[in-house]
Amino acid sequence: MRKYFLFITLFCFCLISRSETVNMKVFGAKADGKTSNTAIIRKAMEKLSAGGGGTLFFPSGVYLTGPIVMKSNITIDLEAGSTIKFTDDFSEYAPFVEMRYEGVVMKNFCPMFYACEQDNITIKGEGTIDGNGRKWWNGTFVVEGANKDGAFENELEKYRKMWEQENPNFAVEENSDWKRTLSKRFFRPPLIQPYRCKNFKIEGVTIINSPFWTVNPEFCENVSVLGVTIKNPDAPNTDGINPSSCKNVIIANCNITVGDDCITLKSGRDLQGRQFATPCENITIINCVMLAGHGGVVIGSEMSADVRKVSISNCVFDGTDRGIRIKSTRGRGGIVEEIRASNIVMKNITKEAITLDLFYSNMPAEPLSDRTPVFRNIHISGLTGTDVNMACKVSGLEEAPVSDISFTDINIAAKTGFEINKAKNITLENVRVSTETGAAYKISEASNVRIYNVYNPKPLAGESVFEVTNVKNMFVHGCFPEAGSRSFIKLEGPETDGVILKNNYLDRLSVPIEKRIDSEKAANIMEE
Repeated sequence: MRKYFLFITLFCFCLISRSETVNMKVFGAKADGKTSNTAIIRKAMEKLSAGGGGTLFFPSGVYLTGPIVMKSNITIDLEAGSTIKFTDDFSEYAPFVEMRYEGVVMKNFCPMFYACEQDNITIKGEGTIDGNGRKWWNGTFVVEGANKDGAFENELEKYRKMWEQENPNFAVEENSDWKRTLSKRFFRPPLIQPYRCKNFKIEGVTIINSPFWTVNPEFCENVSVLGVTIKNPDAPNTDGINPSSCKNVIIANCNITVGDDCITLKSGRDLQGRQFATPCENITIINCVMLAGHGGVVIGSEMSADVRKVSISNCVFDGTDRGIRIKSTRGRGGIVEEIRASNIVMKNITKEAITLDLFYSNMPAEPLSDRTPVFRNIHISGLTGTDVNMACKVSGLEEAPVSDISFTDINIAAKTGFEINKAKNITLENVRVSTETGAAYKISEASNVRIYNVYNPKPLAGESVFEVTNVKNMFVHGCFPEAGSRSFIKLEGPETDGVILKNNYLDRLSVPIEKRIDSEKAANIMEE
C-alpha cells in the first residue's frame, strides 16, 4: 500500500511539473525562410505563458520572423539545422519599447529577442539565430553620410521622426560626447536584449549577422552565456556579449568573431548612468576564444555606474585589435575596480595586448568630480603574447591616476613594450618583454612603483631596458638584465626622486644607470 501511494504521488508530481513543448511546425509555422512567422510565434508564446511556461521547439528549417518578445518560464529550443532569421523590415520592430542603447535608456526599435521584467528565460540548442543585419548597417552608413540613397534616406527619416516623438524630453549633458551619437537619431536594435530580467540563459546556439550588439542583457541578475558561437562580419558596433548593469554573470566556453568588441562589460553612460547607479558586478569570463574584434575582453567605455568584481581566465585572443582593454573618458564618472585576469594567451594583436585608457574620447580637462572615471585594483597575471604590436599601455588622468595595478608572470614579444603614464602603486613582477624598438619599459609621471625580476630577453644596443621620467619612489629589486642594452635604467625629468635599486646584477652592462635629472634630486637615487 505504501509503495502504491508513493507511485501515485510521483506520477501526479510529474504530471504537474511537466511543462508543455510546442513544436512550431506542428503549430503552423512555415520553415521556408520566406513566410513571416511573427504572428504564429507570438500566439505560441502566449499559449505557453498562459499555462505557466514551456518550450517553443523549432525543428530544422528557416523561420523568418519579426521581434520575439519572451515571457517568463519560456525556453526557445533550436534543433540542429534550424535557423531563426529576423526580417529586415524596420516596421516590424515598431512600436518602440523601452530599452538601452549604448548605455542610454530610451524608447527605440524593439530588440529582436526582447523581454522586459521577466524571469527564467532560456534560448538554447544547436541551431542558428540570424540577425540579418546588412540593411541596419547600411542605415548607419547613410545617416553618417558615408552612403547616399535617396529612397532609403526617406525611409530612415520616418523612423528618426518616430524616435523624436517617442523621446520628447530626451536630453544629455551639455559637455557630453554623446551629442555626436544623438545627432544620428537612428539607433539599431541589439539582437538579444533581456531588460530588467532574472535568470536568463543562452546556451549552445550559433548567432550571426547581428544588426548591433549581439547578446546584451541590461539590468539583469543571474545571466549565463554558455557555449555560444557568435560570427558577425566587420560591420559597425557588432559587439559579441555585452552585459550592462548586470549582476551575477557567467560567460563560458564561447567562440567569438565580430566587427567590434568580443566581450564588453558596461554600466551606463554619463549622467544618466550615474543616476541609475546600477553597477555591472560579479562577472566570470572563462574558457573563451576570441578570433576577431576590436577588443577581446573590454570594460567600458560606458561604465558610469561602476564595474567591479570581475574574473577573466583561461581565454585565447588570436587576431583581435587588443586583448584586455579597459577604457573610459572624462565625463563618464564611475569606478572600475576588483578586476582579475589570468591564464591568457594572445597572438596577432594589432594594437595593445593590455590597455588601461582614460583618454578614450580625449575630452578636455576638468576638475575632479563625479564625472571623473577611476581605475583601481586591477591585476593581470599569467599572460603570454606573440606577434603583438604593443605590450601594454596605461594612461591615467592628471586628476585621477590609475592606481593599485599589478602585472605578474607576463611574457610578451611585441614591437614596443610597456608604457605607463600617470599612475601610482604599480607592481611589475616576473615580467619578460621582447621589443623591436624603444625601451622595453617606459614609466612616466608615476609614483610608488615596484619592479621585481623584470627584463627584456632581446636587448637593443641603442636602448635602455627602463626609461623613467618624473617618477617618485620607485623600488627595483632582483633584476638580471641581459648583456647588450645601452643601459639598464635611464632616469630623466626634474620630478624623479626616491629611486632605489637593490640586489640587481648589472655587471653585464657598461652603463648600468643613466642619470639625466636635476642635481638636487640625484642624492635620492640609490643603488645597493
